Amino acid sequence: MELRQLRYFIAVAERLSFSKAALQLHLTVPPLSRQIRQLEDELGAPLFVRDRRRVTLTDAGRQLLTEARLLVAQTERISNCVRLTQAGEVGSLKMGIGLGLGERISPVLVEHSKKYPGVEILCRDLFSSSQVEALLKGEIDVGFLRPSREGTDLASEFLFEERLMVHISRANPLAKRRLLRIKDLAAEPLLMPTRIASNGLYDRTLEMYRAAGMTPAVIDIGSDPVPHGDVQTLMLTCGKGIFIVPDEVSFHPPATSGIVAIPLEDAGARIDVHLAWRKHEQSAVIHAFLNSVRRVFLRDPDRRPLAAAASAAISAAPR
Repeated sequence: MELRQLRYFIAVAERLSFSKAALQLHLTVPPLSRQIRQLEDELGAPLFVRDRRRVTLTDAGRQLLTEARLLVAQTERISNCVRLTQAGEVGSLKMGIGLGLGERISPVLVEHSKKYPGVEILCRDLFSSSQVEALLKGEIDVGFLRPSREGTDLASEFLFEERLMVHISRANPLAKRRLLRIKDLAAEPLLMPTRIASNGLYDRTLEMYRAAGMTPAVIDIGSDPVPHGDVQTLMLTCGKGIFIVPDEVSFHPPATSGIVAIPLEDAGARIDVHLAWRKHEQSAVIHAFLNSVRRVFLRDPDRRPLAAAASAAISAAPR
């Protein structure tokens, strides 16, 4: 039994006319009649009662019509689903978002959901340093992260730069400054999370101190790099140290916290944010999402364009 034969049978059964069905199918009556005969022979039952005046369905024909319609409809649904998946229009995608990047990334989700409403996007807050492993293990499909220096076999594209800010107690004399330089912070203990939490930011911060010829007095605050967590807020307001973080909305100190955020004006007081994915990714769903990211960031005049190269491995020589 072939789907083609079932479609021929449905055409005849719905019109109860071989000539009308043949016209609709762009066939002549003899080959259409032969196909129906072959189907009847295979099933071992007559499907139509034929005479010179009319064509009617047998009981077997009426039962087959019900089942054939279901089978053909299901086949068409499968075919359509495969086509849409191949075009990246249906499916699911798992996305990792680095600390504090949600506000900047949200337009991508809006853009992609409008264009591909059949794609389900699952978002996870995930430290940048954890996203590399999650991508390689297939736990996420794309990541928005601040790259570290460890080499991996992932592909990436530059999205934008973040300016780095100093969070400091409002009572500190430096809080009156409009801008700060790393050299201004020589006497200030540096509150830092462990490197595993955000190794890109950790490395960039220490690079700035080295470039200024300084070694900070680091106070380890564990694995939580959010500057306005309870412990961090208490330490900042009490003048126990300073925090250096990207200038993201979710990092801005509350107005009532006793903490101010001051931009760093050192040349290196920037950190890149990249889009990353598996280097040999074949999924059309994922590639369609990558294109949505490119559309959003290329058209926004307030953000620096993507790098000219289509992609590059996230890699660097070991330190």
